[in-house]
Amino acid sequence: MRSPLKHRWSVAHNYLAGITAGDWWRLLRENRFAVDRVYWHRAAFITLTSLMNSCYRQMEEMRFTAAVAGTSIAGPPLFILGHWRSGTTHLHNLLALDTRHFAFANTYQAVNPHTFLSSERLNTRLFSRLVPNKRPMDNMALSFAAPQEDEFAHLLTTFRSPYLGATFSRRQGYYERYLTFRGVPQDEIDEWKAAFLWFARKLTLKYAKPLVWKSPPHTARVRLLLEMFPDARFVHIHREPYTVFQSFQHYFDTAMWYTYLQRPEPERDNERIISRYALMYDAFFDERQLIPSGRYFEMSFEDLERDPIGQLRTLYDALGLSGFATLEPEVVRYLGTIKSYEKNKFPTLAAALRSQIAAAWARSFQEWGYPC
Repeated sequence: MRSPLKHRWSVAHNYLAGITAGDWWRLLRENRFAVDRVYWHRAAFITLTSLMNSCYRQMEEMRFTAAVAGTSIAGPPLFILGHWRSGTTHLHNLLALDTRHFAFANTYQAVNPHTFLSSERLNTRLFSRLVPNKRPMDNMALSFAAPQEDEFAHLLTTFRSPYLGATFSRRQGYYERYLTFRGVPQDEIDEWKAAFLWFARKLTLKYAKPLVWKSPPHTARVRLLLEMFPDARFVHIHREPYTVFQSFQHYFDTAMWYTYLQRPEPERDNERIISRYALMYDAFFDERQLIPSGRYFEMSFEDLERDPIGQLRTLYDALGLSGFATLEPEVVRYLGTIKSYEKNKFPTLAAALRSQIAAAWARSFQEWGYPC
């Protein structure tokens, strides 16, 4: 387990680098300006970038506010659901190859939602070296142009995200409620929905195509997504639960360290991983039935890894998407570029921890036929 001092000088990887000055001040005020001393340099970097971001935001609002407001969202969208470390990124990368049907939020756009229409072309050239070639928690490729979680955009526009519980660890319980939005006041839900639709309109203005979205928290928000996008399609990907647990442990011990502004509590990681998974899938299993027939497909990561072409073809057929024969050569080409990819390897879990996971996640083991 890393020391809280590890990666303390890593600043450019923090998703708050895309925040604007007024929002940054408001977020600090909501958290009583409680940035731990060891992360003051990180807060200073965010402050500096927020000033630049505010200039771009003013320019963007002057140029594009009317156009964004007048843009109708192309649809229907496709949502990729699944727990962190279940293969959602791999599936997102594959579906993003279908540029005839879909567009997506890339890394730059997701962390610069207020400014990307004005700043993306220049800043992706100026700051490309600040983005590592691979993600810190695995060997997946990363760049400004890569498909990215839209959760970061909603976080930066509303602060309604469980991800802020990692940044401000002493208020993790407060931010965790935004995983499902159950029990959240209606005005906060309405704010989140409005920001989501605004971001969708901005992306539609740029691409004029239906959007393929991927954020693990959406797995627990099916009801809200259908309220915004009644014609949405969904694909859910699951993976062997013990592997998901260990991979998420590794995520906590790598990528999370770039986001902290308060010292974490690594001794509680296992507890949080287990409880968050249970919270997510309690909501998912409850709300999955709301998805209309013909608009939902489920796959396993293991099947996708074994037969990617067959699984994608079945997905397209199940959701009524056309043109997979045209897409297939591009998928084959992309798979050839990642054939040397090496997955993380983990030691055997302790028996007591396996029992704890099996009990807490019993429905997932049963639902998808994974042995306990």
